[in-house]
Amino acid sequence: MSQKTYCMIKPDAVARGLIGKIVARFEGVGLTVERLELGQVSVAQAAANYVEHEGKPFYDGLVAYITSGPVVKMVLSGPEAVAVVRKLIGATDPKVAAPGTIRGDYGLSLDANIVHGSDSPESAEREIAIFFS
Repeated sequence: MSQKTYCMIKPDAVARGLIGKIVARFEGVGLTVERLELGQVSVAQAAANYVEHEGKPFYDGLVAYITSGPVVKMVLSGPEAVAVVRKLIGATDPKVAAPGTIRGDYGLSLDANIVHGSDSPESAEREIAIFFS
């Protein structure tokens, strides 16, 4: 059974020229890129995406970071796509992400951690609607 998930290559990775390497990792494990768009995240999209963090001390920095430069927004599909993407991107903090994961290989800091992947099929559906309305 094929599943869809949302993934975003964040501004730090775009600025470092890592788009091709990251997309190749997803395709290399058999995921299909159904949609791909280079663009800017609006403040409204960031607010909708990070609504659960509103009011937390790091919220304003999170919104400022994700809107600071171009990102690559993607819809990926394949069997167990959500879990496959989460495993491939690695732990949120690149310092503890396993070698061989995207964050483990390319991540520099918790604040600039390269890539986002939906954490559940429900989140994927919500995030796809936010970024591909």
